[in-house]
Amino acid sequence: MPATSLNTHLSFIKAQDIELGTTDIAIFGANVGGLYIYKNTTDDKEFMSIDRITDGLYKVIAEYYPIVVGRPSISKNGKGVIVVDPDNLCMPNVAELSVEFPAEHFFETHNNNGDTVKFFNLRKFFRDSGISKFPESTFSRDHSAAIVRLIRFKDSPYVALYISLPHVLFDGTAAVAFFNNWAECTRNLGNPDHKLQYPPINNRKVVSDYFDTVTAIEPPHTKHFKDLGAESLVKVPPGTIAALLLAAPDIPVFEEQHLLHFTAEKLEQLRQNVDKAQSTNLALAALLTKTILQANIQTFNSMPTWSYVMFPYDCRHRTKVPMTYSGNFSFSAIAPLESQAVLDGSYKDIALAIKEHCSKVSSEYAKSLVNTVENEIGVLFQAGISLCNSPDTSYVGLSNVRYMPIHLIDFGYGCPDILSSGYFTCEGILHLYSNKQDGGVDLFMNIKDDLFEYLKKSDELLKYADVIF
Repeated sequence: MPATSLNTHLSFIKAQDIELGTTDIAIFGANVGGLYIYKNTTDDKEFMSIDRITDGLYKVIAEYYPIVVGRPSISKNGKGVIVVDPDNLCMPNVAELSVEFPAEHFFETHNNNGDTVKFFNLRKFFRDSGISKFPESTFSRDHSAAIVRLIRFKDSPYVALYISLPHVLFDGTAAVAFFNNWAECTRNLGNPDHKLQYPPINNRKVVSDYFDTVTAIEPPHTKHFKDLGAESLVKVPPGTIAALLLAAPDIPVFEEQHLLHFTAEKLEQLRQNVDKAQSTNLALAALLTKTILQANIQTFNSMPTWSYVMFPYDCRHRTKVPMTYSGNFSFSAIAPLESQAVLDGSYKDIALAIKEHCSKVSSEYAKSLVNTVENEIGVLFQAGISLCNSPDTSYVGLSNVRYMPIHLIDFGYGCPDILSSGYFTCEGILHLYSNKQDGGVDLFMNIKDDLFEYLKKSDELLKYADVIF
């Protein structure tokens, strides 16, 4: 991108401190992003131009998201802040890469009623492409907060776009909004009068002001983790939680990724067979809770005491906080289920048990979770220890992103043809994406290879799912 264009955008950035919320700093060190595959159907020589995409990125940051080029710090009153200093910006790391293979070399395919559905195998890409991994967004050691990689393949119409951002700045809803706003600014680079119709709200005071009107009610899973001994794990003096969490090391990504595909027909069949009165999400969670527990027992040759199911929920949908709020406003609903009851129960029983715990979400619960992070950080650490697959625990962390407008991210060259995923930072996290090729869903699974070896042989799972990799 021409230096004059870059300097023009940067001149809009003003010095400012943006205070972070408790829900932001609680996940400091993790990242959020994705991998999107675009197809050039017009032989456009400038298809997915790195200059235009970078120009659009700097424009959207300068005009709407200066927080992306700030740096984390602690304010005089002990609060976590992002300091935006025009003379010391945390610049995005953008690069264009070339791979000596066609994109098709990294595709897996599945036949659905005569139609070929394509999937991008990230593990095969890292094994064969000469690129062993992508950098992850991090503030440590002055790394860039925003990472962008545009990947061009030899003799192929496909281009891949990899994006990684710090989770401390965005939750999933806000990150997808950032991607779409960036794409819109890129499409309108030639229009000096263009403004976003729904600009983001970066001020975290929107959330703190809202929570001032809410009376906290402790969710059941908080008591569960306290009873496991959370209160004895960590004690911190009042007012030091921001300094503690912002000093935490980056969370390394978990590199054992797997993919299941469910056609729309099989997903509906699953719902009908489990309990047609329940949602597809609950039916799928019930199937996964039992089959992953069974695979867990085979892997570790022991019965875990607890089987945990976690659903994140976006509090914007339940409050007056605007959908354009750009920070973290998603919370976790967790069902602690006794593993023996999961093994003995029907899928309907499991679905109803999950619903009993995870459907009772509210602003009062969310306020309580904020208070817990600020005053009883041991509960957060105990949950982190428990929410994984181990000899003691089985875990399904099901994040449903299929209704987010990821498939609409259009930089002026069309929408992505294939939605994929980068690696996640926690074992046991599962991301559910829509697949616009056949109307089904893709389940990206962050679970251990040896556990997946047992899982992919589950007759119950294979009634509904196709194993892609």
